[in-house]
Amino acid sequence: MVHITICFLLFSPCCKCISLYSKKNPTTKLFIDGKFVESSTSEWLDIHNPATNEVVGRVPKATQEEMLAAVDSCSRAFYSWSETSILSRQQIFLRYQQLIKDNIKELAKLITLEQGKTLADAEGDVFRGLQVVEHACSITSLMLGETLPSITKDMDTYTYRLPIGVCAGIAPFNFPAMIPLWMFPIGMVCGNTYLMKPSERVPGCTMLLAKLLQDSGAPDGTLNIIHGQHAAVNFICDHPAIKAISFVGSNQAGEYIYERGSKNGKRVQSNMGAKNHGVVMPDANKENTINQLVGAAFGAAGQRCMALSTAIFVGESREWLPELVERSRSLRVNAGDQPGADVGPLISPEAKARVESLIQTGVDEGAKLLLDGRKVHVKGYENGNFVGPTIIGNVAPDMTCYKEEIFGPVLVVLEADSLDEAISLINKNPYGNGTAIFTTNGATARKYTHEVDVGQIGVNVPIPVPLPMFSFTGSRGSFRGDTNFYGKQGIQFYTQIKTVTSQWKAEDATVTSPAVTMPTMGR
Repeated sequence: MVHITICFLLFSPCCKCISLYSKKNPTTKLFIDGKFVESSTSEWLDIHNPATNEVVGRVPKATQEEMLAAVDSCSRAFYSWSETSILSRQQIFLRYQQLIKDNIKELAKLITLEQGKTLADAEGDVFRGLQVVEHACSITSLMLGETLPSITKDMDTYTYRLPIGVCAGIAPFNFPAMIPLWMFPIGMVCGNTYLMKPSERVPGCTMLLAKLLQDSGAPDGTLNIIHGQHAAVNFICDHPAIKAISFVGSNQAGEYIYERGSKNGKRVQSNMGAKNHGVVMPDANKENTINQLVGAAFGAAGQRCMALSTAIFVGESREWLPELVERSRSLRVNAGDQPGADVGPLISPEAKARVESLIQTGVDEGAKLLLDGRKVHVKGYENGNFVGPTIIGNVAPDMTCYKEEIFGPVLVVLEADSLDEAISLINKNPYGNGTAIFTTNGATARKYTHEVDVGQIGVNVPIPVPLPMFSFTGSRGSFRGDTNFYGKQGIQFYTQIKTVTSQWKAEDATVTSPAVTMPTMGR
């Protein structure tokens, strides 16, 4: 096991971790050309433990020279890596998935330290990313081309997939393992080299993932990691060697990256914000539905783009609200590394203030506060960024708490008289990331899945994130680009098609007698 978390906390890395963090200070290093290197920058950002707001480390804003060195390393490594046999690339990722399994608890501890989510949820974060790595190991099937023989006499046409070059990923704070693992393993197994920029708030997990990839045999330069904020994002959008950008994060950043990267001729896939609705039908299994709503609304403190942040109770199901409130009240709010914690802290004091402000807008605009988590007290963690489970009832579509993505442990509740009314409400919302319906009626479920204009739909499944053999298919205001993450579309994003049409005339294969007479031209 890699004991990086303990070393990070003690500010004194052990021999296994010395390459990721410096000896004298808990400063995050860059990963350039196969080496963990100390940044020469004069600009540093503090990393905070969200449960205490104590500074647990620093991350550099990489200098222009360091960013250039990282992308140049990717460029130098591209030719040999793209020419490496697909079986050799597959073997590296087979070893990689095993190393991630071996170190899942250490990765989870790092996530909890920097991001705040509970250890159980952090392990789930790693596991969902691991599934994408495991899927990448099927690359020998995923990159198969197509062939059409004898398209006309003696002529065949076939296609094959090629890597596109240097690719880049920009990851958010809320899934320090899963989302980077959506990005660089798929890009690299296709034969591309990769420049990764993790969130400056949670860099540790990505650095450990890089170390494990290096230990799996990935050649130097195939993965490089830089840190920073706006300057690093602009660098990725502008540098001509970078051919494609994967982004997950807020709408404001996602729209900006999509526009700037696209203007520079890059492929961009941008997963952005959401307002995910759960429709509760009167015939649903009440016990199961209430449990699903509570878990999907308040898990990860609501800090996930697929959180079920809005419930629409149809008809008589609205009578279940008191039980939903009581079930939510029973969740335990605590630091993520404490036994029995259900809901951890938000990422920062600013995030906490924003969530609390949006809760207040609901009250001010006439909604009913059924459960208020703003005054939650966590003994021993009084300085943490905690907001407890909150439920706002009597919400109307024109209220700020409905229109804004709250990104906290807040469930807003609307009511509808019919399924058609619920579908109409959802389709008027600009987002299209995920939705769910709770029902025991197959015809109701079929109508909903066909008529609702959302990319990912769950039937009695509250967070319908597809497994990696399918693609993550958020739509409308939740996605920019034309090719989604992982699955078949992920392979398409990171590869380009080459088509070959060849003709070999049958008569040219005929064995004839040698000509011994003088050849005559033009006859």
